[in-house]
Amino acid sequence: MALAKLMIFVGSDLIPVVALFNPTEFTVQKTVPWVEQPTAGREGAAEQYTHSGRATLSLDLFFDTYEIGVDVRAFTQRIVRVASVDPRDPQQQHPPVCKLVWGLGGVVFQGVLQSLTQRYTLFLPSGTPVRATLGCTFLEWKSDWDKALRKLSALVDVSNNRALQVGESLSSIAASEYRDPTDWRRIAEANGIDDPRAIGPGRALTIPRRQG
Repeated sequence: MALAKLMIFVGSDLIPVVALFNPTEFTVQKTVPWVEQPTAGREGAAEQYTHSGRATLSLDLFFDTYEIGVDVRAFTQRIVRVASVDPRDPQQQHPPVCKLVWGLGGVVFQGVLQSLTQRYTLFLPSGTPVRATLGCTFLEWKSDWDKALRKLSALVDVSNNRALQVGESLSSIAASEYRDPTDWRRIAEANGIDDPRAIGPGRALTIPRRQG
């Protein structure tokens, strides 16, 4: 079986950036923010989930052109350009979205380049760099279409709709509907709520039917 190379599809470009050497590892990190809420009648504070943080993927890309005597920047430049807005596209408001693809698993990660470190470690007598390592961190990116599909999938099987009343919270509704106050995330996802503390009385809510 041929060696599968890591490929990075940049924006709408059909020709991917192909890694000269596959990374030896990559790291995916996702933060889950919690805040402490003081609760009367109990010692300490209760932790409350606020929203789902975006994941990051970090990896090192290695480039070596010593054997062919070519400036390594001819190969690294396409990655470097990913950190900037493409001046050829006046509609683009941010650096391009990248899809990292490796092997039969398809898309490993979709995101925008958040940070880039260029390390040059070998040079020809002329000073031309011929070996480089690019430390890349990509920030997870979901398009409006991806978000709409996620919300639609959560609404496929619903039981009822209701408005948030004074004194109610997603946890209290989950306790009423599901007999489990910790199941409030199901309601938050069905209604596209990232921060349950930011909603107030009168907010229309769709209550998904609990499966099983």
